[in-house]
Order: sequence, then structure tokens, then C-alpha cells
Amino acid sequence: MMQQSARFYGVLVILAVLSYVLVRLNTSEQEQVTVKRNNPVDYFSIDYQKKEMDEVGQLKSVLVAEKLTHYAGDRTTHLQHPVMTLYNNDNAAPWVIRSERGILQADGDNLLLQGKVKIKREARPAHDELIINTSELQVHLPTSFAKTTQWSEIISAVNRTTGIGMRLTFKSPIKLTLLSHVKGHYEVR
Repeated sequence: MMQQSARFYGVLVILAVLSYVLVRLNTSEQEQVTVKRNNPVDYFSIDYQKKEMDEVGQLKSVLVAEKLTHYAGDRTTHLQHPVMTLYNNDNAAPWVIRSERGILQADGDNLLLQGKVKIKREARPAHDELIINTSELQVHLPTSFAKTTQWSEIISAVNRTTGIGMRLTFKSPIKLTLLSHVKGHYEVR
């Protein structure tokens, strides 16, 4: 009699656990369907490219992405493997920013670059090549300002500096700041 009771309660526990798992799976699927319905794809583009000029007709920026998807619900634009090139009018090399993914907010001013982000400025007579590795970079396009709270690495010539959190202004005067836990390896020329 005691064994039958234990089996009965064991079966009840298993049924309760299975019911809970099925309810969670069903709820998760319903939430995903609701999100997709509330944020449908408005349009998309493969091999997307956009060029922007400044007030005097000089090239200001170029945005290239493998795929661009615009969502009607929240009006965000999602980019796969975006490459953004920012030009300065001071004859300095342009800044080239690459990432795995990007989300351009509805205002068109704020770009969140996700995954691995690599920023590069080629060498010119006035400056060495500069490479910055980071992730989760927020770029405010009108002011050419970027920031992250993530680990960042700055490589210039034979120097390497790392830190947590970074702020960068791409326009002259260029300002690059690591916020905390800064460590460096520098070689004297």
C-alpha cells in the first residue's frame, strides 16, 4: 500500500513538472509571435550602401552592410556586418568601424554596434596607424562621438593600452579616453 502511494505521488510530480515545462514553452512561443506581429519587417536591402555628404558637398560618411532590415513597429534598422567610414575635412585618414551587428535607432542619430567592434585609422605622415578593439559601441552620428562600457584595446605602432570603458570623438580635435582599469605596454622609439 505504501509503495502504491509513493508511485502515485511520483507520477503526480512528474505530470506537474511536464505541465509546467509545456506551459513555459507555449508562453515563450506566444511571446515571440506577439513581438514579431508588433514589429513587422517594413523593408530590407541586401548589400546596402549609403553615402552622406556635408554642407559643402564633401564626403562625410559611408555606411555599408551585408543586409539591412527596417522594422515598422519600433522603426529601428538592423544591420548585419556593418562597416561605417567617417571622414574628416582635415586630410586625416578616415575612421573605419566594423562590427558583427548594428541597430540604428528610429531617430537616425544613434547607432549601437554589437558583438566584436574594430575601429581603424590608417597611418598618414601626421599620425601612426590606430586600431581599437571593443564591443557594444554606441555611436552618436551627428557629433561623431562613441562610447562603450566594455573592455577596449588601443593599438598604435608598438604601443598597446587596454581598459574598461571608452569614449572617442572622431572629429578634430580627436579625443580618446579609457575610463578605468587602464594598463599599457609602451616601447620607446
